[in-house]
Amino acid sequence: MLNTNLPHLESLDEYNKLIDEKGKFVVACGRMGPMCIPVYDAMDNLSSKYSDVKFMDMDFDTPTAMKTIRSLPEVRSFNGLPFTVYFNEGKVVAATTSIQTKAQIKEILNSKLA
Repeated sequence: MLNTNLPHLESLDEYNKLIDEKGKFVVACGRMGPMCIPVYDAMDNLSSKYSDVKFMDMDFDTPTAMKTIRSLPEVRSFNGLPFTVYFNEGKVVAATTSIQTKAQIKEILNSKLA
């Protein structure tokens, strides 16, 4: 489990429930590395400003990550961590790799999850 303030997405059942609910959520799938920590912190900070969006983390090195986030076609060419995936209505609407600033995350939230 990652040491962040975000809710942890840990099981395939939890992931499928989020997809089935067709809400808005963001998952940062990574490790506790220098490119991931700023993304987790930005998401934690933004969570109070976007109350209709669930912000979550997922440990990159788990079977659940392999069966869910890491297997999405939108991330197949990604090399850097974290893989950050934005969902709306149960579908992927954006995906980024590597470090993202708070401003970059806000831009995606405002354009894809508004």
